[in-house]
Amino acid sequence: MKTAEAASIQDHVYLTLRQWLTVGKYLPGDRLKIKTIADEMNVSQMPVRAALQRLAAEHAVVNIPNCGMTVPTLSKAQFDDVLQVRLMLEGQAAESGAHRLTEDERQQLIALCLQMRDALATMNAKAYLDANEDFHLILYKASGSPLLMELIETVWLQVGPISNRLFEDSNFARRLNDAHEDAMVALENRDPTGVRRAIERDIFYAAQHLKSLCT
Repeated sequence: MKTAEAASIQDHVYLTLRQWLTVGKYLPGDRLKIKTIADEMNVSQMPVRAALQRLAAEHAVVNIPNCGMTVPTLSKAQFDDVLQVRLMLEGQAAESGAHRLTEDERQQLIALCLQMRDALATMNAKAYLDANEDFHLILYKASGSPLLMELIETVWLQVGPISNRLFEDSNFARRLNDAHEDAMVALENRDPTGVRRAIERDIFYAAQHLKSLCT
């Protein structure tokens, strides 16, 4: 029988790996070596193996014969499918969240928007992606729908591994924050529909580059 401590470690490893995939720590095609991950997290290999099996069930990783667990690649058709689902889910979450944001949450979004601007000025991909994730999470969670958030985070697993490649074209990357700033203007104007349109533009803009990287 699995002890509470073992279950806690396994959940921690799973959530950490899920987060790493979402923010693009691994690229499509990367092999996920159990021992390497276990050493990095300072845990045994067992919870890592179990976490990867859970992620495989969510199609976040694939088990390739003679290779092991690998980050999947997306075809252009698969990417288009994911994009349409993201636009529906995240557009709804953004509009609903805009209706319910607290003043403290709005101030957090302002600060994150400035962090993203600074990160783009130095082409710091990790700083941008971390602030970007926090920005969207705060806005979407304000919608008050745990189910909507669960669906969004599951879809993010599909595109997270290629998100770091947004910075391969510096001219393209420098405009990544434009839609967030538009969203903040819409929030200031108490325009939830405008917030939704801005977030949809943000997703669609990034998608133009990411789709070109799919097979």
